[in-house]
Amino acid sequence: MSKIKVATVWLDGCSGCHMSFLDMDERLIELSSQIDLVFSPLVDFKIYPENVDLALVEGAISSVEDEHKIKMIRKRTKFLIAMGDCAVTANVPAMRNPFGPEPILERAYHENVSTGAQIPCVFVPALLEKVRPVHEFVPVDLFLPGCPPSADTFYTVLTDLLAGRTPDVASLTRFGA
Repeated sequence: MSKIKVATVWLDGCSGCHMSFLDMDERLIELSSQIDLVFSPLVDFKIYPENVDLALVEGAISSVEDEHKIKMIRKRTKFLIAMGDCAVTANVPAMRNPFGPEPILERAYHENVSTGAQIPCVFVPALLEKVRPVHEFVPVDLFLPGCPPSADTFYTVLTDLLAGRTPDVASLTRFGA
């Protein structure tokens, strides 16, 4: 049996979903017989490949770079999961929405520095006017809410999908599986 190609992606969020994913501990070894991790911040792959079977996307879309990435990821992925509240609702990153990007950049890079006050333009991608969840940019096949979703939830969803079953996410998140 060939392994399915799995990617995990970290956009604008705290990495808590990836930490919870890693909390599956020894169950990751069990899953490794069925999946091939082809892209992730957890490994050293730099280019998102073609023909990914399953992508777990953490984080909201807050920059032009995030928007470009999520559209490319969707194009190259068969089944996309928005994992965690930032990907599902924009959650904490969207707290800047009432202010807009300019006042946030001004506060961070002018008001809160003691030397060299300047808004970076090389290493910080251009911010979108509003931070938005993944599904506002691309179709999402499964929403996995939680901040973060538990390791048990990740394991149950992945094993259900690998077995060809549709995960009952509502029951998992309601009872904290």
